[in-house]
Amino acid sequence: MRIGLVGAGPWARTVHAPAIAGHRRWTPAGVWARRPEAAAEVAAITGGPVHATFDDLVDACDAVAFAVPPQAQGELVPVAAAAGRHLVLEKPLAADLAAAERAATAIADAGVCSATVLTLRFDPAIRAWLDAVPEGPHGPGTVGTARWLSGALLGGPFASSQWRAEHGALLDVGPHVIDLLDAALGPVTGVEQARRDEPDLWRIGLLHSGGARSSLVLSLRTPVEPTDFEIAITGGLGPDGRGRTALDSRPADAVACYANLLDDLADAVDAGDPRLPVDAARALHLQRIVDEIVRAAG
Repeated sequence: MRIGLVGAGPWARTVHAPAIAGHRRWTPAGVWARRPEAAAEVAAITGGPVHATFDDLVDACDAVAFAVPPQAQGELVPVAAAAGRHLVLEKPLAADLAAAERAATAIADAGVCSATVLTLRFDPAIRAWLDAVPEGPHGPGTVGTARWLSGALLGGPFASSQWRAEHGALLDVGPHVIDLLDAALGPVTGVEQARRDEPDLWRIGLLHSGGARSSLVLSLRTPVEPTDFEIAITGGLGPDGRGRTALDSRPADAVACYANLLDDLADAVDAGDPRLPVDAARALHLQRIVDEIVRAAG
């Protein structure tokens, strides 16, 4: 099967492109980006041609991988879905909730397969951790906590990204953390509190379907090295309903996680089953939560 890549930014170069280039089940179908010279640099990694237009790329492939800002993704995804192309989606799904709902509806109407680049979900150790958490939803005696503090937006390749600069950690790493807490504790049903302090420090409280609660502290403008990361579940574990389990490290190899995503997408395409745990519907669910957090924070 052929897969084309849209975008030529740092994430496209360092994760999407090398994973596509080395994958045994997908053939590179080329690259399109709004800057042809940047697309050529990425195509040198993936293989395949540089396409003159987005439509040309869509015509040349069976699946489209997006590595573009949310606004561009929200505009282009419905076009690719309507053409019957399977999709690799970045998060957030679109620039706002209305556009995300339109994109998710277009994907559902087309019946194509989709997978969202929630890289933590494709790490074998994190999958094993999630599998070991008793199936939810969990009740009021169970508490989730999450912490992701880094200086990623103080400098480096992602610091100049406009959409990251506007909402910082919430839109960038927030979906990863919310996704894992939602999967472990049960679906998030409400935002109990949300506050953003400068520089880019988010403190969030979530309510889950069974009554469990979770709290998050997120920042990408905290001068700490290495990244301070932990996701923990306390209570509701084991035969006595007590105990604690925690993740204290992130995957070291995002390319390997992305390759696992491509495997899962290929399996879904082969089976003719568009339902994946991290599909467009999952991306929309997470964007609804993020949208509620933004509104609660004022």
